[in-house]
Amino acid sequence: MEVSALKLPIHKHPLYPSTRLIWAPCKCCGVMRPIYGGYRCNESDCYNSDNPGGWFHKECVESPSEIIHPSHPQHPIIFTAEIDYKPCQICGESIRSGGYCCAICDFFIHMACAQKPPPPVAIEHPMFHEHSLVRTNKSQNCDICKNYIGEGYPYECLTCKDVFFHLECVNQSREVNHSSHSSHVLEFVTSESLPQNAEKTCILCGIKSQHVLHHCSKCNFSICIYCKRNPPPLTIEHTKTHKHKLSLLARRVSFTCNVCGLQGDRSPYSCIQCSFLVHQACIDLPRVININRHDHRISLTDHIGRENLKCGVCHKKVDQYCGGYTCSICPDFVVHSSCPIKHKVWDGRELEGIPEEEVIPPFEVVGDNLIKHFSHENHILRLESDGTSTRDEKTRCEACVSPVYSDPIYSCEQCGFILHETCANLPRKKRLPFDNIQFKLYVPDMDSYEASKCDACNTMFSGFRYQSDRLNVDVRCGTFSELESYDFHDHLLYYGDKNSSPRCRACQRGELSQKMLACDDCDFELDFRCFNLPRVVKHKDDEPPLSLCYGEEDPSCKYWCDICEGETNPKEWFYTCSHSGVTLHVQCVLGDFSFLMPRRITKIWYSCKFEVVPNNHCFRPFCAICQSRCIGPFFLKISNPEIIYICSRWCLYRKLRFL
Repeated sequence: MEVSALKLPIHKHPLYPSTRLIWAPCKCCGVMRPIYGGYRCNESDCYNSDNPGGWFHKECVESPSEIIHPSHPQHPIIFTAEIDYKPCQICGESIRSGGYCCAICDFFIHMACAQKPPPPVAIEHPMFHEHSLVRTNKSQNCDICKNYIGEGYPYECLTCKDVFFHLECVNQSREVNHSSHSSHVLEFVTSESLPQNAEKTCILCGIKSQHVLHHCSKCNFSICIYCKRNPPPLTIEHTKTHKHKLSLLARRVSFTCNVCGLQGDRSPYSCIQCSFLVHQACIDLPRVININRHDHRISLTDHIGRENLKCGVCHKKVDQYCGGYTCSICPDFVVHSSCPIKHKVWDGRELEGIPEEEVIPPFEVVGDNLIKHFSHENHILRLESDGTSTRDEKTRCEACVSPVYSDPIYSCEQCGFILHETCANLPRKKRLPFDNIQFKLYVPDMDSYEASKCDACNTMFSGFRYQSDRLNVDVRCGTFSELESYDFHDHLLYYGDKNSSPRCRACQRGELSQKMLACDDCDFELDFRCFNLPRVVKHKDDEPPLSLCYGEEDPSCKYWCDICEGETNPKEWFYTCSHSGVTLHVQCVLGDFSFLMPRRITKIWYSCKFEVVPNNHCFRPFCAICQSRCIGPFFLKISNPEIIYICSRWCLYRKLRFL
């Protein structure tokens, strides 16, 4: 790092000064407003993409550790970073971050409240109301800005019924001189009172006001109440972004940002001398970062220099004459400068000056076609690449729990441990689009086998998994790459659905909790469960294999499933045999337990243990929950203490509710 870190009592990690202009809540005082010239934490566990909280106001970091406050003059109050849900004695709200407390008395106040003089108990002549106001502990919506009065000073009018105000709203002037528009006075108005063609979107931050704003009728210039109180700086000096001082151009103007190459429509920072324009958010961007769309580090450059490239995050064209992020290992991988933060794919760590982690291989070569894999260190695995050994549906890979058939495998001669050659090469650490934190390959304990649910495809599985701090992903979903083409679609697929109510092309279902893949070139979306469907399966040992059919365009086609004897929707994917003409539902062929290792005692939530049993007997057992015969290729056998059978995951969940 080019800047030295500060280790302060307000935070457990070192903090670094930053000139980035960012809208984020301060980790110390909790106040949400633009932060410029503040401090940041460089640890990913303090950065949440939905609420980037690793940022601190400069005044909070540099606040003294002990103060005398007018609201508690009898004792000094001391700063502490560990106040959990104590009520602030000034504003009444719970303290969820750092604040000041008295070591003698039961006295606590927010950091933000400690930085201000104590509010008056009553306001006799408020500027925005005709009656006197008094402090209250009630938290309602402000009658002026219509926003909730949370961590502020709520005031109530005792004359009017249920009328509340922020102190900042009711006690402000109706006309203000503002630094962003020094030529004219800005008038405080309601958006409803303005003409239809008047500017109702903040010139500075782009937020459209639903209630009130500050407006200049001569210039049709408007700013929101937040930017009025906390305006962006008029000038910024940051030589890594630009060698000259940058000045705020506070007006609506269409421009191309020289840093990210994307269009802007308002208030850039500019250098007139160089004709340089930049988004506010593109100043002081991190120089070296990791994102969840790529396995390698990417570095910020001020000139891409290559044409006909698309951004690896938003998939839009990258301007070769502007800056962006590039990968030194993958020359065709580029990212718009603003996309890692805008699309929340960055893990929050700036890596400039931090050495890269050593890549640990998954196995050690110990001889010709012999390896020692980290998941099976006690025995040597031998490569079988000719597929001559006797294999059937029972011969399954320990990592992906799929049949191996004639695939190249590594096998243990001392026990029944088998890995696909591709699964043996799975990296031990990997970045996946499901989470910004790096995933690690986890191997379950073979002595206490445990089933889990994949957070990408919602499938139950019991093999290897990629784990982050929040998610579990089976290795089938963990091998997804946005750079690969697939046999079922002509275009590349990207993580993230395009529609608010996505519907999978394969199964015609739309689940809000399901993670989706989408095509940028056409109306095609696919959930991860269908994306991972095996292309070829064996239904019965004495019959030819079944191939996955990607649906029929002709709606008049009629098919019936040979297992459940129900009609098959021709638009849905199904399995078929070209020789016999047999058609089968995907669910009937695979069921819910096909990726649990057969004939192995497995446990699931609440320590419930079961055995996965192939459904290949003369008689299909009855499910103890739905009282139907088990149709799928596998069912669960539970002894608790009587022996019962479970046919589906839905029935299993119902069973677990009563355990």
